[in-house]
Amino acid sequence: MARERLTRGLLLRLGVLLTAVCVCVHVYLDTGWRGAPGPSGRPTRSGQNRGQPSRTQLEAEERDRSVKRRISYVRTLKKDSRAGRRDGDRGEPAARRRPHGKTPRWHIDLEPWAAESHSLEEEAKRFLNYITTRQVSCASFAGEEAAPEGTKGAWAACLDPKYSLTRRIHSKHCRVYSFGLGADDRSLERSLARAGCEVHCFDPSQKQPHLLQGEMWLHRLSVDWRDPNPAVVAQRQYASTKKLATILNDFGHREVDVLKADMESAEWKILENLILEGVLDSVGQLLLEIHLHWAGFEVGGDDPTVVRYWFSLLKELEHANFRLFHVNSDPAAPHLFLHKNVLNASSAYTLSWVNAAWKP
Repeated sequence: MARERLTRGLLLRLGVLLTAVCVCVHVYLDTGWRGAPGPSGRPTRSGQNRGQPSRTQLEAEERDRSVKRRISYVRTLKKDSRAGRRDGDRGEPAARRRPHGKTPRWHIDLEPWAAESHSLEEEAKRFLNYITTRQVSCASFAGEEAAPEGTKGAWAACLDPKYSLTRRIHSKHCRVYSFGLGADDRSLERSLARAGCEVHCFDPSQKQPHLLQGEMWLHRLSVDWRDPNPAVVAQRQYASTKKLATILNDFGHREVDVLKADMESAEWKILENLILEGVLDSVGQLLLEIHLHWAGFEVGGDDPTVVRYWFSLLKELEHANFRLFHVNSDPAAPHLFLHKNVLNASSAYTLSWVNAAWKP
């Protein structure tokens, strides 16, 4: 009997001792884990911040969210590309079927080659035939007759009653934007200003930011296919260029009845920007001088590729409901087409389009 009691006492003491050892080991491991340094070599936060996420956890969560956003964006592009393929199967690109300005676009839709040979002559023949063929007629013009003899180009706006410009002039809502250098002929601008239009001439060479001169506003500003990089200092003291969408927003204007631009070989990239951003929806008539003696600023590729790109841009205008109503070749310009004499083409043409669907 005494032996059994002794055995039970020993077992009880042994159990208590083992329990105490387990508790000590658990406490030691828990304390050592919490006091261990984090991934960056710094100790973890004290007990008063226990339960709050650490900086490492926050950075990890932010990286996860960033990855999720990128994955979502890629999936959206894949979905759009599948939709574009379905629309293409029906015979018409999706970008052309959707209204301009409703969906962001990243590139223009290139037209098929003029011929299987991809030759410069075939591309030039198609392009020159396109720019010299009027698509609609205009009953009366503004500015063409008033242009001084011998001036570069013949700028003309359409005053046909079936389009909106005449009505806008009578209602005193007409607005004109003119981009170019101060030496350019401004007879069209003066004619429209006398008719009652609000005329804004943009000339980056003038010294004052804004100046009311006679019946027209002059601004030290020009249009470009991109906004300036704020980290890059302008090379010229008074130089200032912005995209047309930015200028419209800065001036608080929603529509431009007549947009005239002579951009000295920057017109192709500017026109591309207007197409991709859907800004043409805000323009009633587009008057543009194009230069063909070289590819233009930031336009690359061999000669046939360049001409195909030019032609595709002008076809994009047609898809946006713009119709060519006036063509003029500069008689003083040399007959150079991408540094060659191709089909005796002039190196400069002034083209005028009217937005047939424009109803401001």
